Amino acid sequence: MKAKLICKKPDFLLLIIALFISINFYSQEPKTIKNIVLVHGAFVDGSGWEGVYDVLVKKGYNVSVTQHNLMSFDDDVKAVNRIIDQQNGPCILVGHSYGGAIITMAGNNPKVAGLVYVAAHAPDDGEAEADNGKIYPAAYKSLIKGEDGLDYINPEKFPDDFAGGVPKEKAKFMAFSQTPTADVAFHAIIKNPAWKTKPSWYVVAKSDRIINPDLERMYAKRAKSTVIEVDGASHCVFITHPNEVSNLIISASNMKK
Repeated sequence: MKAKLICKKPDFLLLIIALFISINFYSQEPKTIKNIVLVHGAFVDGSGWEGVYDVLVKKGYNVSVTQHNLMSFDDDVKAVNRIIDQQNGPCILVGHSYGGAIITMAGNNPKVAGLVYVAAHAPDDGEAEADNGKIYPAAYKSLIKGEDGLDYINPEKFPDDFAGGVPKEKAKFMAFSQTPTADVAFHAIIKNPAWKTKPSWYVVAKSDRIINPDLERMYAKRAKSTVIEVDGASHCVFITHPNEVSNLIISASNMKK
């Protein structure tokens, strides 16, 4: 005689409900994105990310640092996209300063899951960072525009204006090893900003002399970014406060998918 499996209707309904709750719970669990791409800004190179790189690598992240030549905005976006394309899965794209404009465009790459702006420009469609800087003027007056179309910051004023909080000897080295940047790059018009369709995070450097902190706040508010503000931080917040910057990147990497 065959045994019959008897399942009462109330018990069956409870089983279905429990299964639904379980599936829903696990689907809402954050899934960590392990690939991080760090994008430097004007007048510097990727070496400035070393502190952030060290923190993230020790926590098990796969970190790539871009090296673009600052001669052409379009070429810089292509250089960053080249590194994004090399990732073995989704990534968090992080940009400092002018690098923010770059990630605003490169962030449209389908491998980019989220954007982190670090004292960075985040222009809207049809905007250029240079024009936004006129609406919210910065404190520094040390920009030198060369006759060859390349800009740089007066090395004597670089430590205070750009690298506040960085040890003096290191700031001086940065000043005299800075990478001149094509002035036209700052006037590139943004199209289809990625922050309109992808989640973003923002680090406001409250003592920034290169980008007005109020402009940073405007960018963050407009993009509906998750924001942290770092007291006493200069434009080099990514160097002077690597833990705070890294923690925000880690928060971005733990987004729900």
